[in-house]
Amino acid sequence: MKTVATFPEVAEAQVIRSVLEGHGIEAVIPNEQTAEIAPPYLWASGGVQLQVAEEDFETAKAVLATFETTDNDVAGDDSEPTSS
Repeated sequence: MKTVATFPEVAEAQVIRSVLEGHGIEAVIPNEQTAEIAPPYLWASGGVQLQVAEEDFETAKAVLATFETTDNDVAGDDSEPTSS
């Protein structure tokens, strides 16, 4: 397994794991229980890791790049919804 991303919170890692799994990429959070029970231990080691199989690494990175671009576009849109 290879770390594809690191997060400050377990909930963020879980959301991104779901995104990857939705694209057919198996992803794991190796220390998920520790992250939920004792987050400071993982903060000290660099955060919550999200891992994928080595053969899925490049595809996972591409999915994450697309997700981050889409997420930023949505988050940066302060306009009110319009009705037709």
